[in-house]
Amino acid sequence: MAIVYDKLLNWSFPDLEHRYTAKDTILYALGLGCGIDPLDRGDLAYVYEAGLKVLPSMAVVLGYPGFWLKDPATGADWVKVLHGEQSIRIHVPLAPSGTVIGRSKVDAIVDKGPGRGALLYSSRRIIDKASGTLLATVSQTTFLRGDGGFGGPSGPVKEPFAVPDDRAPDLVAARRTAANTALIYRLSGDFNPLHADPDVAAKAGFKAPILHGLASLGVATRALVDAVAGNDPTRLKALDLRFTAPVYPGETIATEIWRTDEAAVFAFRGRVVERDLICLGNGRVEIAQA
Repeated sequence: MAIVYDKLLNWSFPDLEHRYTAKDTILYALGLGCGIDPLDRGDLAYVYEAGLKVLPSMAVVLGYPGFWLKDPATGADWVKVLHGEQSIRIHVPLAPSGTVIGRSKVDAIVDKGPGRGALLYSSRRIIDKASGTLLATVSQTTFLRGDGGFGGPSGPVKEPFAVPDDRAPDLVAARRTAANTALIYRLSGDFNPLHADPDVAAKAGFKAPILHGLASLGVATRALVDAVAGNDPTRLKALDLRFTAPVYPGETIATEIWRTDEAAVFAFRGRVVERDLICLGNGRVEIAQA
C-alpha cells in the first residue's frame, strides 16, 4: 500500500487526554539518567518530590499519540520510518503534575522522489485541560525512507540550524547514562522493543538495544539547563535539533555549546564520548534572561 497524499495530510487525530503525576515526572527524569550520582543536588531537584522541578523536554511525552504511522491505513512503510528532527516550544512552564490535552496534526509532507523517501512534518499542541492554556508545542520531522514517489510536492524542506564548525565549543557539559536508562525511559510511553529486546536490536543491525532518540534529547536538555540556564528549567523557551546517530545505554553524551550573536540563543550538538560520534546535530536552544 502506498501513501495517498491528501489522506495522510489530513490524518485525523482524536484529542488525547493525559493525566500525569509527580511520580511520572520523576520517572521521566530517572529515564534520562538523572540521579545516577545520589549526591548531585542539581539532579536531585528532578527526582525528589520536595521542590520538584520539571525538565522542559518532558513535553515530548505528554499527550503523545503513539506510533500512529504503524496503522496500515497511512500507507507508510513503518519499518523504514526514522525520527529525523525535533523541536520544542515552551509557552508556559510545565507543572510537576496535571492533566493536559494533546492535539496532533500533520503539517506538511514532502515527496523527495522514488528511492529517496519522503519527509513528514507533524506537530502537537499540549494544552492544560483545566484552563485551556497552551503550555507547549512540539514538532518533529519524520523521514519515511520507503515512501518517495507518490506524487506529492517536492518542497519546501526545512533548513537545519547551522552549528559553528570553525571553532571549539565555548562550553561542554558531559552526562553519563546508565546501562538500564532505556528500560526506564520506555516507561514514559515509548515501548518500541528496539530499546529493550536484544533480539529485536540485533535484527535491526545493532549490537544491543539503543537509547530512544528523545531520551538523548532529554539528556542534552538537562545539560543545557545546567550549563546556560543556571539550572532553572523555566528559562528554557525553545529547542531544536537533528538526530544523527544512535546512543547505547551506559554511554556518555557530551553536549558541546557555542554562544551566538544573539545573547539568548546558543548552538549545540551532542557527542558520544566513548565512540567520538556526533549523535545530536544542528542544535539551537533559546534561554530567557535571568
